[in-house]
Amino acid sequence: MTASLRSDPSKALVVAGFGVGQIAAFASSFYLMGVLGDPIARDLALSPGFVFATVSLSLAAPAFLAPAVARRIDAEGGARTLLVSHLVFALGLALLGYARDGAGLAAAMLVMGLGMAYGLSPTPFAILVSLYGQAARRPITGVALIGGLGSTVGWPVTAWLADELGWRGACFAWAVVHLALFPLMARICPDTPGHAVGDERSRPEAVRWDRPMVQLAMLFACAWFVSTCMSAHLPRLLSGFGLPMAAATVAAGWMGLAAVSARFLEFTVLRSLPPLATARAATLMHPAGAAALAGLGGRGAEAMAVAQGLGNGMLTVAKGVLPLHLWGPRNYAYRSALIGRPAMIAQAAGPAVYALLLERSAWLALAVSSGLCLVMFAMTFGLIRRDPAPQETVIA
Repeated sequence: MTASLRSDPSKALVVAGFGVGQIAAFASSFYLMGVLGDPIARDLALSPGFVFATVSLSLAAPAFLAPAVARRIDAEGGARTLLVSHLVFALGLALLGYARDGAGLAAAMLVMGLGMAYGLSPTPFAILVSLYGQAARRPITGVALIGGLGSTVGWPVTAWLADELGWRGACFAWAVVHLALFPLMARICPDTPGHAVGDERSRPEAVRWDRPMVQLAMLFACAWFVSTCMSAHLPRLLSGFGLPMAAATVAAGWMGLAAVSARFLEFTVLRSLPPLATARAATLMHPAGAAALAGLGGRGAEAMAVAQGLGNGMLTVAKGVLPLHLWGPRNYAYRSALIGRPAMIAQAAGPAVYALLLERSAWLALAVSSGLCLVMFAMTFGLIRRDPAPQETVIA
């Protein structure tokens, strides 16, 4: 490929390539233990609780690493960071495949957390913003749409690999996928050089914890808490309203399809709407589904799953688009990382907290998650686009 093509690949190729990379990244990290957790626990003679505690460890790592990674992306561009992520994922998966005890498992999951900090959606989103500026909404939506297939592809592929090769072989196979993706990404990932420290053109506007920053942080912290709770416990929640577990599991499967459908709608029909309006509508989807579940019992299970999926799909796009819409492209990666840090912490804590709520009452759990969504709805008011203030100091 010529240098000119390397530096300016087509938008469709970039979006498709980033989307495929996100499928592999999410399938082999975020969704991996949903299939391999129990076999790993049995084989290593560990409790399932310990195994899934290492999952929380891996999810917590990006919360602490993301701002530093984002600063590097803003300063140097995101291409190198995205490429390195595939190598880090491959290393973490190889270490997981070789793990012989709890310490080895924890070390592998920490490396996987580093890979998530480097390579999950904020990094390709930041590259797209560097490339396309305010026009990045549709490319971001496209990557989110394709990457949203991570669970749809990841769970059955990982289960098939585990059946054919064992859980260790499944880890090694995913490591090979990341190694194979490295040269592909190296060819299509655009050069986004960023701005060196001291470059007068890139002196940042203020990144302060002002009211809009706090509102978005609260919005997405609640959203990611509810999302991980539903990913981990939706079948159990539905069964608490009278549905047999087998039927509840089938009904919960509508959530993933609805999330992908929402991103497709964002990519097509809804792309002309203000992003704040779609985000506001998204916050009400879970409460609407909860009302159907509370009013209809088990007959409202599919409505609950679809509503949660629609809201989550729209909010995934909003997390990438709203900081761009409100503050513009400058310091996008760092600002997004600061906004997203509480969400990452809430995401790590969500499944354990929601399990305690479900033990008390399915009604209580549903009321808490719906109440958090109403808090999210309130946080969408009073947000207006701001002019940059380039002379002010970055405050972390």
